[in-house]
Amino acid sequence: MALRIIEEGLQTSIQDTGRYGFQSAGFSVSGAMDIWSAALANIAVNNDPSQAVLEMSYVGPSITFEADTVIALAGADMAAKINGKPIQLGKPVSVKNADTLQLRTARRGLHCYLAVKGGFNIPDFLGSKSASLKDQLGGSFCGKLQAGDTIPISFSTKAPSVSWRLSPKLFDYISGKQTTIRFLEGRQYHWFTRHSLSDFTSTVYTSTPQSNRMGYRLQGTPLKVQTEGDLVTEAAGFGTIQVPPDGQPIILMAESQPTGGYPKIGQVIHSDLPALSQIRPGQPIVFQMTTVDNALQEWENTIRQLAMVKRISDKKWEEWET
Repeated sequence: MALRIIEEGLQTSIQDTGRYGFQSAGFSVSGAMDIWSAALANIAVNNDPSQAVLEMSYVGPSITFEADTVIALAGADMAAKINGKPIQLGKPVSVKNADTLQLRTARRGLHCYLAVKGGFNIPDFLGSKSASLKDQLGGSFCGKLQAGDTIPISFSTKAPSVSWRLSPKLFDYISGKQTTIRFLEGRQYHWFTRHSLSDFTSTVYTSTPQSNRMGYRLQGTPLKVQTEGDLVTEAAGFGTIQVPPDGQPIILMAESQPTGGYPKIGQVIHSDLPALSQIRPGQPIVFQMTTVDNALQEWENTIRQLAMVKRISDKKWEEWET
């Protein structure tokens, strides 16, 4: 029981919620870039939201299924088809042995997620199935998946055709338009000049083609510091906004290094990381400062919404199973 990669796509890997507790040893957390879409894909097939999924970036792969199972896609729109027939995001889809899933270039967003009912039957590495692409760490599938790779699934199952799907509004944050990203003050926020602090929130930045799972490099008004001096390397993580000597911000992403030595102007709030992760090169970004209280409230709202979606999905699956 497995699925097999027959065309690689640009960058496909196995990701879950990440590898926590090992940053002090130099390991990246890794995990899905868009944890919201990864969770929704799992919820649609009645998995725990933290189950491992396939993260398919920029250009999707083609996959053949070697068992009957149920799948769901969430995140970027990659014009997915099963045996040439289009399928919708957020909908549980029954596939049969020898069926082929084809994905193409993302038409909106960057990262699409494939969940399989029951998950993948592969071992954890340091508590996670996530591949760390830059370090080639993660156990059996530690890098980018290649044509011929066969990923075992936990069990074979059949399900009837269903008429329901997750609301498309859950993916409205993948707009392709100008995106507002909220942030908290970074440790070195006050190192920057008054004009630079104003420029950071009043001008538009764009993601460059040099962006990847380690970090998104931005292009816009250069930022300048007014405080010169050596900065002791300190902890950094997903969403940390660093400013190197050229003044162009870099936002650390899912596979960032555990520490950083550039001044940190801000930290993207957790609820905005999914929208940030789906920003395409050239897409405009506007930064907006917020407060810790607002950030916590937004995260509580996110958790509450995810729990509500899961309750509804669970109810749909209970109706089918009974």
